[in-house]
Amino acid sequence: MLEAMKTSLTLVTGGSRGLGLALVQQLLERGDRVLTLARRAPPLEHPALIAWTVDLADPAPAARRLSAWLDAQDPGVLASVTLVNNAGVISELAPLGEVGAADLSNALRVGLEAPMLLASAFLRSTAAWNVPRKLLFVSSGLGRRAMAGSASYCAAKAGMDHLARAIALEEAARPNGARVVSLAPGVIDTDMQVQLRSADPARFTDRGRFVGLHEGGMLDSPETAAAKLLRYLERADFGQQPVADVRDA
Repeated sequence: MLEAMKTSLTLVTGGSRGLGLALVQQLLERGDRVLTLARRAPPLEHPALIAWTVDLADPAPAARRLSAWLDAQDPGVLASVTLVNNAGVISELAPLGEVGAADLSNALRVGLEAPMLLASAFLRSTAAWNVPRKLLFVSSGLGRRAMAGSASYCAAKAGMDHLARAIALEEAARPNGARVVSLAPGVIDTDMQVQLRSADPARFTDRGRFVGLHEGGMLDSPETAAAKLLRYLERADFGQQPVADVRDA
């Protein structure tokens, strides 16, 4: 009876819009307790939702806050705990030498440094918890296939993939080690896709491909993509392949 009353705790970065918001909504609908970390609070209210407004371009304070918060939780009331590193940004869509240093730094800090620091805090603070622990990085096919005009995004996602591989090796050697996957979610109709379609074709030569995907109706809605990610997260073999693509399921 007590086991049935336990709830899952899921932490989601970038949960205020797009895929992140859809994930938060579906997690709440299935009964999870949810903590979001984003620049803005999500446009919804729920008794099981905690929303922090944080700047992940300055991730160290957010990681310290997360560690302290997790340290104060009671794992005895939880069925599982999961961190979904979803937040990401793209810098100006142009050749690397034409993009400002601040823009490039912001993209890498949000897209790679923040996931690394938050994952470190999560793993450290939950290491002794006797519940299933999962770490999901929302990656991209562009971490595995380079694209001109988006070097910072490609680099961040490639780094995220290799980060997942390294963490998986470390956690496999620990008691109750976390299961880790860096998962490409497919092509999703989000604000980032709008940026890609709106770029200057003279500086971003792949623009036409993204316009074609949109016009051909080949983009998943955030809600559809979120459902696919959550189904993957619940797979019995989650973590056996630390780098994966939802379309390979």
